[in-house]
Amino acid sequence: MPDPSRPLRKLGFLTIGLFDPADPAPGHESTLQIIELGEGLGFDSAWLRHRHLQFGISSPIAMMAAASQRTSRIELGTAVTPLGWENPLRLAEDLGTVDLLAGGRINPGLSVGEPMHYDTVKHELYPDSSESEDFSYGRLNRLARLIAGEKVRDFSGRQGVVEEFSNRVEPHSAGLRDRLWYGAASRKSAVWAGANGFNLLSSSVIFPEADQEPDFARIQQSQIRAFREASETSAQAHGQARVSQGLVVIPTDSASPGQREKYQRYVDERTPRTRAPQGARGMLFAADLIGTSDEIAEQLYAHAGFQEVDEVAFALPFSFDHEDYIQILTDIASKLGPALGWTPAEVRRSAQ
Repeated sequence: MPDPSRPLRKLGFLTIGLFDPADPAPGHESTLQIIELGEGLGFDSAWLRHRHLQFGISSPIAMMAAASQRTSRIELGTAVTPLGWENPLRLAEDLGTVDLLAGGRINPGLSVGEPMHYDTVKHELYPDSSESEDFSYGRLNRLARLIAGEKVRDFSGRQGVVEEFSNRVEPHSAGLRDRLWYGAASRKSAVWAGANGFNLLSSSVIFPEADQEPDFARIQQSQIRAFREASETSAQAHGQARVSQGLVVIPTDSASPGQREKYQRYVDERTPRTRAPQGARGMLFAADLIGTSDEIAEQLYAHAGFQEVDEVAFALPFSFDHEDYIQILTDIASKLGPALGWTPAEVRRSAQ
């Protein structure tokens, strides 16, 4: 059994939020109900995966705004928002607004790079500037500065009778800058995130260095350690950096025989991609963890990446039914979390 001397401090979950394109409203409502359930079960955080031109959540910020009015405690995050699709100034306004609505519970997770399938959409996304858009880390640093409340322009003050203008992004939400996360899959991006005052989201996909053996857990461990070393230079300005791991876990403690069969098929279909590096960059996928909560806990405590963290955002499998997510989340909160030494939020608060 796992070593109880290293309790898991924070437990979260991640969902893609699927919907039927012919009737999308029920799928969005299902996602909101799942977040409400998560808060009721004591989860510390709920994260939304950003999907553009797909049948998943394209506007997680709007979903977080809705969820903020149906919950009171659980932290809400994106994992991740690809910044290539966003105008940093407008995004800073939206994030500040939602963070205030949520009472300071928003954790924006971000990534940089050219949008996926850019050639198919650039004529609509950036019709006049598609060849000159900056998709580098500079775009993310600009967002961070705007969220921090740094000066945007010299012009400010009153104009006319009622118009009052600011020289920074409004509304400003104090503390939001320290809750920015970066979704890193390589050592380079992990080091950059640490040196620039971001928290680290490490998921089930990584890119190894050329001289590294294709061992997912060991590579993830090395990236987290490199992030922590780099973050020491920015800790004074932005506080102690946080690291969260996001693997796919499927506990089957209370699953029906039919659910167990479906879950195993899902894992079996995805397992072959974990056996060898993929693509030109040697991308590695983590294996999905399925079984009883005790079995999964043993696997996690043996996982070199998991050994480096004290908070997680376990990813819910794609394309499952609402009832499946209820079962999985309930087992994570009531079985797997305690097996990892985690205590539900309400229990912690009542003990204070």
